[in-house]
Order: sequence, then structure tokens, then C-alpha cells
Amino acid sequence: MIDDLLAFNRHFVADHRYEQYVTNKYPDKKIAIVTCMDTRLVELIPAALGIKNGDVKMIKNAGGTITHPFGSAMRSLLVGIYELGVEEVMIIGHTDCGAQHMDSKVMLNHIKQHGVTDEQIEMMKYCNVDLDSWLSGFDNVELAVRGSVHLVKHHPLVPKDLIVRGFIINSVTGELTEYKNIE
Repeated sequence: MIDDLLAFNRHFVADHRYEQYVTNKYPDKKIAIVTCMDTRLVELIPAALGIKNGDVKMIKNAGGTITHPFGSAMRSLLVGIYELGVEEVMIIGHTDCGAQHMDSKVMLNHIKQHGVTDEQIEMMKYCNVDLDSWLSGFDNVELAVRGSVHLVKHHPLVPKDLIVRGFIINSVTGELTEYKNIE
């Protein structure tokens, strides 16, 4: 499958189809969006928000949440804010999220079925990785969005004037619901 993508890429470049996407690294709208990696959102979010290449910084992960104040999603936001001119942040969860109700025990079972040994898992625990927490999802999308907004707003390295707002997008219609008064 990757070879198919690479073959397409060769034609894409040879035909100069990239020219319509040329922009720079600074987001024109000065917005960063943290959202889920769900395949339904790849084209839905840009279409539902009317954004195009170059408009925003898009940070995606499983669940569209910021789970750790010093994890990669938070680091990406800080780079966006201090190096790329981001002034506003949208945290966008979505309906029918695969990370909702994710169970760490089930995930660890899948990991073991793919050949990871108990010894390797114990090494993670020895390195102080709380696998039960790290591999778990959330029960409520709204609470997950609210938690991420709260974490960003109260992060010690985030400027107090940064605008941070939380939303849930309907993964079918693209309709956004905003959650106000998140502190």
C-alpha cells in the first residue's frame, strides 16, 4: 500500500500538482487546532471550518486530547505559539471517537498478540510509564475536551492572553458544539 502512495507521489510532483498548496510555515489565521487522528476528520474539519492549506496548525493524535502537560501535543502547541505566531487554540473532539472507552487491558492484550513480551512491558513499568493510564481512553468526549482546554489554559508556559476554546464536531455532519466557561 505504501508503494501505491509513493507511485502517486511521483506523478503528483512530476505534474506540478503541489503548486496549489504552496504556502509558508506560519499559519495565516494564527490558529492551532488540536483534534483527533480519526480518518473521518481528515477532510471534514477543513471543509466544515472553511480552512485551506496554510491557514492553521493542525495537531492530531488519538482522541484529540492533551493528556500530559509535557507531552508532544503540548510541545507542538508551545512551538506554534512562540515560534509560529499562534494566538488562538481550538480543541476539537468528535462524536463516536475510537479513543472513547478505550481499555488499557484490552490494548495490552493486543500488544502481546503482536509479539511484545511481558518482559518488554515490565521494562516500560520499570521506566515509570503508567501503561494503564497511558493506554486508556476517556469515557466522556465533553469532559476530555474540557480537560484539555483546562490544561492548556493553566499550563505554566502558556501566555495568559492565549485564547483557548473547546468544541465537539459531529463526525458525520461537521456541526460544531462549543463548550463555554471552561476553566
